[in-house]
Amino acid sequence: MVKMVITFKRKQGMSVEDFQAYRRDVHAPLLFAIPEAKLIRRFVVSYPIAAPNWPEPSYDALVEAWFDSVEDIDALYFSENFQTRVDPDHINFIDLSTAQRMVSKELVVVE
Repeated sequence: MVKMVITFKRKQGMSVEDFQAYRRDVHAPLLFAIPEAKLIRRFVVSYPIAAPNWPEPSYDALVEAWFDSVEDIDALYFSENFQTRVDPDHINFIDLSTAQRMVSKELVVVE
């Protein structure tokens, strides 16, 4: 199993509440409506919370998506459906200049 981790900030001028609602109510349904989304084995979105003893993170969301293989990640992200239906929506809620991606393999240290 491999994982794609993505971090990003919301579009300038968008409130945290509007950002989270848009991602949940508009963007996620776009993604999960395309057939290639079946390649996703697990999908988690994390949002920062107030933690007074910790610095503010440099992003507004962290997305983790698990796949069986790197080929499955490519099959989703480079599919015509993703490229024409899902990817163009990112500009509506993400500051694309802040997006960072990493394909990884987990090493579980404590379960």
